Amino acid sequence: MADNARAKRLADLIREVVAKKLQRGIKDPRLGTHVTITDTRVTGDLREATVFYTVYGDDEDRAAAAAGLESAKGVLRSAVGAAAGVKFTPSLTFVADALPDNAKAIEDLLDRARLSDEKVREVSAGAEFAGGADPYRKPEDEDDSDEETDGDARA
Repeated sequence: MADNARAKRLADLIREVVAKKLQRGIKDPRLGTHVTITDTRVTGDLREATVFYTVYGDDEDRAAAAAGLESAKGVLRSAVGAAAGVKFTPSLTFVADALPDNAKAIEDLLDRARLSDEKVREVSAGAEFAGGADPYRKPEDEDDSDEETDGDARA
């Protein structure tokens, strides 16, 4: 079993090699320049690597890029094996990264919260406090209230 530092170094190397090979070495028009390698993870035994990628474009471009990466998997694995110099070249699995979709969902939620805050600000613009500006009792107020209750108790 390899240590985590070695797996991390191999994952970084795989990410760099795959990105460079996609940019310069593969002539598949489905991949083009709109595929970005975002992350790579390698199992502890260094036998399998998962490569996360994003695609700039619509669903059709994403599907085409996924097919292009599957067809170029062998060439990319050969390039990784030549660069890594390990006994066993890890098999590559390409997974579309969900990060852009998650970021879009978070941005939408933040926009809804901003609109809600703006509506609350508009409604409360002319409002006044229900019990006065300072709702807390002060020590002199407590002395006055004690005298009033004492007077009521004697009667």
